[in-house]
Amino acid sequence: MRILYIGGTGEISASCVSESVKLGFDVTVFNRGNRSESLPDSVGVIKGDMNDDAVYKKIAQQQFDAVCQFFIFEPAQAKRDIEFFSGNTGQYVFISTASAYHKPLDRYSVITEKTPLQNAYWEYSRKKIAMEELLFEAHNKGRIPVTVIRPSHTYRKRFPTPVFDGDWTAQRMLEGKSILVPGDGTSLWTLTHADDFAKPFARLLCNEKAVGEAFHITRDQPYTWLEILSAMANALEVNFDYVTVAAMTILKYAPETTGELLGDKIQSTIFNNDKVKRIAGDFSCDVSLEQGMVGVARAFRERADSLPARPELDMVCTRIIADQRALANE
Repeated sequence: MRILYIGGTGEISASCVSESVKLGFDVTVFNRGNRSESLPDSVGVIKGDMNDDAVYKKIAQQQFDAVCQFFIFEPAQAKRDIEFFSGNTGQYVFISTASAYHKPLDRYSVITEKTPLQNAYWEYSRKKIAMEELLFEAHNKGRIPVTVIRPSHTYRKRFPTPVFDGDWTAQRMLEGKSILVPGDGTSLWTLTHADDFAKPFARLLCNEKAVGEAFHITRDQPYTWLEILSAMANALEVNFDYVTVAAMTILKYAPETTGELLGDKIQSTIFNNDKVKRIAGDFSCDVSLEQGMVGVARAFRERADSLPARPELDMVCTRIIADQRALANE
């Protein structure tokens, strides 16, 4: 079976490529070749720009058995993929997002694929929902066989963080500066290593039972944000000093974080993976939080010298922390 990955060297897709090779698939990746990610020797590489219609359409016409689309974020791009891959693939796998699920839940519950899709706070999620709708409409009309995958927070080389940027958060830790933690840090967050995500993902490829369906793929047990950040500090071999701040307070200083916070990260997220396990087979998430953070820390050190300074984030964070501590001392 011939598999095309559009992307293939990203935070999630690189692990999926490797797992697909392990399963014996004939894998090709198509991207601009801007990343130095190491791929298995058997993987074919096509370099090009997805925005070049002539090149992209020619690749689509190569008749891959499954196409894994990791790299579109606009409804117009989904429409073009429907046009180009219609009749040219046995399965079109679209990478959506678990942030599309409606949160907060109306009552305590785990998230299943039946949880409604709605996000009033984050345009990114709303666009993914719109793209899912376009693709399933085309699927139902017999134009293209669609499978939708909704990853939750999935990591490999990038530090997870509840607010702002992971690399910036790591730099603050290394500089001995305090970290912002929205809420009290005890909300539950489902964090999945890409190597664990890849195992069931690859088993959905060229799988007739997966066509016409949507799945999320996550670990079963969540962590608190304080557990995640503590593991991150341990991997960096630094002390973890933090200040808890109400999410709505953070938004007053940094309204640009509204989508990420209110639309996703301040909500407790627990997922039920029964559906994907029925189709792809049972799986376990074997990369511990500690192991995962050590791997991220290694990758972080390799790129640390090339990271840009973020004085604007430091300024906002310093103001929030100073004001919060002043209130606490009144």
